[in-house]
Amino acid sequence: MTTAPATAVGRAVPWVQLTLALTAQLAESVLVATPAFLIPLLHSEQGLSLAEAGLLAGAASLGLVLTLVAWGAVADRRGERFTITTGLVLGFGAALGAAFASGYVWLGVFLVLGGMAAGSASSASGRLVVGWFPRERRGLAMGIRQMAQPLGTTVAAVAVPPLASAYGMRGAILLSVVLCGVLAIATAVGIRDPHRVSHAPGGRPLEANPYVGGGFLWRIHAVSLLLVVPQFALSTFGLVWLVSQLEWAPLAAGALVGGAQFVGALGRIVVGVWSDRIGRVRLLRRIAVAGIAILLLLGALAALRWPAAAAIAFVIATCVSVADNGPAFTSVAEFAGPAWAGRALGAQNTGQFLAAAAVGPGMGALIGLVGYPLAFALIALAPAAAWPLIPRRDREHGDAVA
Repeated sequence: MTTAPATAVGRAVPWVQLTLALTAQLAESVLVATPAFLIPLLHSEQGLSLAEAGLLAGAASLGLVLTLVAWGAVADRRGERFTITTGLVLGFGAALGAAFASGYVWLGVFLVLGGMAAGSASSASGRLVVGWFPRERRGLAMGIRQMAQPLGTTVAAVAVPPLASAYGMRGAILLSVVLCGVLAIATAVGIRDPHRVSHAPGGRPLEANPYVGGGFLWRIHAVSLLLVVPQFALSTFGLVWLVSQLEWAPLAAGALVGGAQFVGALGRIVVGVWSDRIGRVRLLRRIAVAGIAILLLLGALAALRWPAAAAIAFVIATCVSVADNGPAFTSVAEFAGPAWAGRALGAQNTGQFLAAAAVGPGMGALIGLVGYPLAFALIALAPAAAWPLIPRRDREHGDAVA
């Protein structure tokens, strides 16, 4: 009579860990995203210039980029429970400091510290998911986990403006204080570090550096860096293109861009299941080819100024542009192994954030030079350059790299 419940509980443990990983990263994503949605208040009500408000809005993202690899190293050495809980506690403290900061300099300092704390879940939650799920279900699990960042941004977009309007900047930031505090307690109590074997397949020591003796991880990092270009180009300039070139109403354009992001987030689950069935890198090849095709089509439709068709192509292109994140992230963790997964995932995220930071000014300059239609077509060069770099088959830690 007792074996069935025990089995059911055992089967539920990975999903509990996934839930905690998802919500922990969601809380930290809200912390990082909140300053961007405070720009209207900082600019129109508190008198900061757009440049000054933008500087504060980017402070948390700067802190995040600085610490992703370091948090990965902590996760590799101390485990996921310690890393995620510590990051949430530090995020709680930084958000509390930002809420009660006296002056914009101290606000910026605490936002940077909050971003630095937020790197913990980004580097450790993926490691936790890979450790608890078998290979045949990792794609699904990682696809769900990869929804945390867009969902966190959505929560911030929905909650921060009304909170700021009703209670000021302090009230808006206190949302992150509550989320980080609650999740710190939940992760401290609920996260269980997965069991780790002492050797990889073939007897190779887990501590062996996966970056030495082969190029698999370097190639996946490079592929992900290239494939993030269309993602941020479309998310950054999609709204202004719809309004200024296709003459959409701002409200309708915002709804389309937000809807495309939400559909893309849900699509990560479908992509994860698909990667479990056909393999991570094989799917990455298909995503790269699809990206080339849809970006060229979007460029053509933008040139023709067919609003409905161009809008549909934009939504599809947005979904395709985020589809690579889950398979690539899972592939990095599987090959790096438990002793290196945190650092490898931190390096993966760092490269993507740095590439994303360059997309804004680069794409803006390109649009100014050649216009939107040709710019959309030219960013198809990014997936075209990524395609030959994609390895021919999936690898796990201990495999020989071809």
